[in-house]
Amino acid sequence: MLDRLSRLLYPADPVQRALTVATMSASLSTGLFYSVSALYFTRVIGLEATTVGIGLTIAGAVGVVASFVGGYATERMGADRLQLWANAVQGLAFLAYVFAGSALAFTLVACVAVGSRSLQGTAKATVQARWFESSERVEIRARLRVITNVFIGLGTVLAGAALLVDTAPAYQATMVAVGVFAALATVPLAGLRRVEGFAARMDAHLEPDRVPGPSPLRDRTYVTSVALNSVIAMQFGLTSVGVPLWIVTRTEAPEVVISLLLVLNTVFVALFQVRAARGTHDIGVAGRTVRRGSLLLAAACLLYGASGSLGPVAAVAILVVAELLASWAEIWCEAGGWGLAFELADPLSAGRYQGLSQTGYSLAGMLAPALVTATAVDHGMPGWVFLAAVFALAGTAVGVLAKRAAARAPEVVLVA
Repeated sequence: MLDRLSRLLYPADPVQRALTVATMSASLSTGLFYSVSALYFTRVIGLEATTVGIGLTIAGAVGVVASFVGGYATERMGADRLQLWANAVQGLAFLAYVFAGSALAFTLVACVAVGSRSLQGTAKATVQARWFESSERVEIRARLRVITNVFIGLGTVLAGAALLVDTAPAYQATMVAVGVFAALATVPLAGLRRVEGFAARMDAHLEPDRVPGPSPLRDRTYVTSVALNSVIAMQFGLTSVGVPLWIVTRTEAPEVVISLLLVLNTVFVALFQVRAARGTHDIGVAGRTVRRGSLLLAAACLLYGASGSLGPVAAVAILVVAELLASWAEIWCEAGGWGLAFELADPLSAGRYQGLSQTGYSLAGMLAPALVTATAVDHGMPGWVFLAAVFALAGTAVGVLAKRAAARAPEVVLVA
């Protein structure tokens, strides 16, 4: 057990180790930010909740564009350099929130913070695609996701001090800590080019005689895979927005259940995400994994909906079961989606392909709250049935697409 924990927190490979340490620091920053940002924006800066929502929506749109542009940027300056500089800019943007005193300043800072985060996501995925072998990529991404969840949770716990004090200076100090932890994530990344062979691998595509790779936008299989997996990725809108609002407005369950479900999800992902990722570097396995996950997600949606017509005790029981199914679905869908994002990509255009994949995630994150609210929260069980059908159909389509792509793979190898 201790050996597994040691490998997770301090892996032997220097590149994975740098990414792990950077992820720890960045995730602590994220946990602190999620916990106090809403109160900071409204109580300290003095913004209306609607203004905050509009500003973050605009920033989300910037993030979508940045994810896509980041794919091209990695092929101009190197994925590791982009990750390093985007990380530093995000740290400065978080610190700039301390000086944002108006709606305009808040929106501009939010655009920089979200945009730089999206650039980091594309850059990190590209580093993994270029440095690690096929069988390693998904497992390493799964390990980093476990680190992310655990350290976001720790950041949330640390933020409890500011929430208990509940004063403007406490929230300002926490926002400074958010910026500092984000900036500290650049430290392990700065030494990556000293790893033997790393710089050459990152810059191989920059060689003058290198044949440019194809555009992912012309790869119908990849575009379709990204689109379908982006639909499934809207499941994160359930965890962050849909289920909490549903519990508060449409069930008899106590509000404390919201925290219980979030903790349950975090623990489940930490325990089982790496195991769920095994074998999903195989295209066929990845597709089947996404399909199974999407069907579980559909079942979870129906249970969430059913909780609205039950008494307090029964509602809590059903919500817990639904969360377990949704968490199981999450780790399967994520693992399969990562496998497809890596293995369906052309290695000559790793940056642009990963940029398109990350764009899908960014778009899903931006649209999911509105979709979930407009369907499940506003319309009850019919809305949950609609979401269940959407997730199930998208996952089934991913399974079909992956099966066809896997069948064509031997032909591609023979031609090459």
